[in-house]
Amino acid sequence: MIQNEIKVTGRVQGVGFRFFTEHNAKLLNIKGWVKNTRDGGVLAIAQGSSENMKLFLEKLRTGPPLSRVDKLDVVRNNVLEEFSNFRIEF
Repeated sequence: MIQNEIKVTGRVQGVGFRFFTEHNAKLLNIKGWVKNTRDGGVLAIAQGSSENMKLFLEKLRTGPPLSRVDKLDVVRNNVLEEFSNFRIEF
């Protein structure tokens, strides 16, 4: 299992990006969370298999129909705690 911290910038708030992220995470058995950031971006912590993580990141690069992803920063982290599900944080 790998864990990534994912920062997404562009038009990613107010367009269903967090719900899109949660939906795809659940389809791909990715665990963790996603939330909006004060600077207008989206931040996620995601855990899963290498193969599923690759597919998940491809989905996030595309985003939902009304979004525009300008940048996707991915940093691999050490797994300090295993998540049991994927959720939207507010």
